[in-house]
Amino acid sequence: MRAVVTGGAGFIGSHLCERLLAEGGDVVCVDNFLTSGLHNIEQLMQHPRFRFSYRDVCQSLDVDGQVDAVFHLASPASPTDYLRLPLETLRVGSAGTWNALDLAASKNARFLLTSTSESYGDPQIHPQTEDYWGNVNPVGPRSVYDEAKRFGEALTMAYRRSRGVDAKVVRIFNTFGPRMRPDDGRAIPTFVRQALEGDPLTVTGDGAQTRSLCYVDDLVSGLVQMMAGEHGGPVNLGNPHEVSMLDLARWIIELTGSSSDIQLVPRPQDDPEKRRPDITLAREKLGWEPKTPVELGLRETILCLSNRLSQDAPAGQHGTAIPVPEQGLTAGVHS
Repeated sequence: MRAVVTGGAGFIGSHLCERLLAEGGDVVCVDNFLTSGLHNIEQLMQHPRFRFSYRDVCQSLDVDGQVDAVFHLASPASPTDYLRLPLETLRVGSAGTWNALDLAASKNARFLLTSTSESYGDPQIHPQTEDYWGNVNPVGPRSVYDEAKRFGEALTMAYRRSRGVDAKVVRIFNTFGPRMRPDDGRAIPTFVRQALEGDPLTVTGDGAQTRSLCYVDDLVSGLVQMMAGEHGGPVNLGNPHEVSMLDLARWIIELTGSSSDIQLVPRPQDDPEKRRPDITLAREKLGWEPKTPVELGLRETILCLSNRLSQDAPAGQHGTAIPVPEQGLTAGVHS
């Protein structure tokens, strides 16, 4: 299989590229390093079946030769990033998704959109099932991400119905693991960085809000199985193991051996109160469920972030400090 992975240098995308290569596939990784960096894929750059294209998918997405699958992951994904890059987030969710779908249609390739649990907004049902339409504030600060993904889902299904593209949608719940940026802004890397540096762990609100934490290796398995299957989705991919933010902060303090305290800070607007996936459909249609114990995943993530922080690399700053190819330059892919 020859696969195109947009956002392939990102946290999840880089793990997906590795998995596809390990399973014998050829991979074309497309990224512009807006929120990622070369360090995530540098171990792949000499692989004979890996090609890298430095490109903004909102501008164009042309790939020479056979393409069997298009995994569309390109998008800012953390609140810190999409609040900093609101127009870019809306653009990649619309124009970027359109270009990725056009590539799949022109190559007669399968297509997978990685949507998000944020499609459910601040949910009024718990746990969240795929037939729930959500409770999203369409004009709030988080709407740039939520509505971009919801539009992407609608566009994907329109291509499936009107153009006959074998297009699929997954909704990813909170995922964590190695290669998250220390300044990512999401709870786990933030708490780990604060604990390792001896700073107070900043928990928003009263900390009673919950998230469900899925290790990245399990999530990637779900993406691969979804692409190979026949179900169009949407399908939830996540771990039903639910934890409050206050308990998560305490857990990370324990695992890091930190003496940090916990500090309560104001809660962001439209921050969801509850988040837990119903994965019945994933079990039935994909034979998928997470396998990695959350504590094991946390230990691996802590180790990776500790190593990253000890290197004191400026690469953690939104990917902008990482040397990148000149605009338009590709490695093994024609523009």
